[in-house]
Amino acid sequence: MSRSTPGPESTVPFDDEAVLLVGHGSRREKSNDQVRDLAAALEERLGVPVDAGFLELAAPTIPDAIAGLAGTVSEVTVVPLSLFAASHVKNDVPLAVKRARSEHEDLTVNNGAHLGIHPALIDLLDDRAASVEADLGVDRDADDVVVVLCARGSSDPDANGDVHKLARLLDEGRAFERVEPSFIGVTEPLLDETLHTVAKRRPDAVVVLPYMLGDGVLTQRIRDGAATFDDEYPYVDAGAGDPLGTDPRLLDVLGDRWQEARTGSVEMSCDTCKYKVELDGYEEDVGGARAMLRALTHQETHADRENVDDDPHVHDAPEKHVAVCTNQTCAAEGAPAVMESLRQAVRDSDECDARVTRSSCLGRCGEGPMVAVYPDGVWYGGVDAEDTDRIVSSHLDRDRIVSDLVDQTL
Repeated sequence: MSRSTPGPESTVPFDDEAVLLVGHGSRREKSNDQVRDLAAALEERLGVPVDAGFLELAAPTIPDAIAGLAGTVSEVTVVPLSLFAASHVKNDVPLAVKRARSEHEDLTVNNGAHLGIHPALIDLLDDRAASVEADLGVDRDADDVVVVLCARGSSDPDANGDVHKLARLLDEGRAFERVEPSFIGVTEPLLDETLHTVAKRRPDAVVVLPYMLGDGVLTQRIRDGAATFDDEYPYVDAGAGDPLGTDPRLLDVLGDRWQEARTGSVEMSCDTCKYKVELDGYEEDVGGARAMLRALTHQETHADRENVDDDPHVHDAPEKHVAVCTNQTCAAEGAPAVMESLRQAVRDSDECDARVTRSSCLGRCGEGPMVAVYPDGVWYGGVDAEDTDRIVSSHLDRDRIVSDLVDQTL
């Protein structure tokens, strides 16, 4: 599946490119080491340098990792180690790539796709199910075996829909009684509900497959759920399988995603993406600019990461987040001075609870410098350093929009 030589479309010398494998990041070093182990194995498979980077909670971050590679190669392909395309893949990684392109003009940065649905992953799940069946002493060809494929769950319907598709593909052509999609959180059906529904059909066995990369807290919850179900329903044998881990078949998928990105053939599910089209119940999520600002806020508001042990997503968020476009056009119009002036005004204010950060292009070239205030969704255009005191004293301190500066509202 994966090729270890450049495709015909590539003009980059094979020794002049690198791959950045991007994991989510965790306080559990075991999880971070899994990403690093996969990066090392992928490097051996592809024959090109492969570094590991992280979205949050671990080092290096994507910008730092790309900066480290920029001086040694002319092309970097970013490949997310993500199972499905939710907000990290659709917002956070593209934002980091866009920033890298503006900060390293001589470096080509390709943005790859998530793992997604791939034949190698279906084969891997089939083997995970077979291992549990062996432990339970059942045979899918002779016994009624139901598989529950349990994923993390997302607020993105596109990602959740792919779980259902993956379950169907695992079911097709195999002798399972059925394969049910389920989730451990965020969306429905939740694992407990699915298991109790399955029990009513009185199968011989239930195989619960955690569709997770790492063996962490959520995987343990899935195991606990399967064990509780096994105790509550003695007439059904139940067991949970292992997560995907560092199975070599992941390298097949990652290799394909690398080739797609470096040859310009990445395909994303834009027809069902809540940031691209209006889906019932998700109307407020439509809009690339809005999604970009949400990504900015998510990146900037994770705080106290070394000191919080219980929840990896504890936020110490300011009331306001201010993004200043410092891309080429806005920079030429004085955006750096605007940003520093805003930061000083925020520091001088006794009432303001805001964080000011730089942003890559906000898509309003020629109308800048652009300043976006979130979560209010107010964008100011043509801002001068002299305007920043008004933005802070009126908008950030007292929630009074500076109307004469407004470019647009989301």
